[in-house]
Amino acid sequence: MPWFLYLIECADGSLYTGIATDVEARFAKHVSGDGARYTRSRKPVAVRASFELSGRAEASRAEYWVKRLKVTRKWQLVRGDLALAAVMPPVEAEADSSTIAEPDEAGEQTDVDAGIDAR
Repeated sequence: MPWFLYLIECADGSLYTGIATDVEARFAKHVSGDGARYTRSRKPVAVRASFELSGRAEASRAEYWVKRLKVTRKWQLVRGDLALAAVMPPVEAEADSSTIAEPDEAGEQTDVDAGIDAR
């Protein structure tokens, strides 16, 4: 099921960032006062941007990074001057369980196959 990251402009010009499976229904909740505490006091005006993501985990991850942006960067995201992928660090692939990290002679971490003595 797709999830969405959305940005709502509030009456004071601020942007609220949230996630939902149905952005319009969630916006209606914000307008009615049943949404987030932030939008209850700042009166939502309009959904300015929404981005479809593959699932809740990815949407939560995107929300985490977007909420840390400065307001000017959030507005760049709304205008399309900044891509959502550009504000999120790449997801690292899980390390192979047969490989462990051991310090080399200089103290640097190096990958060594498990079960093989590198010394």
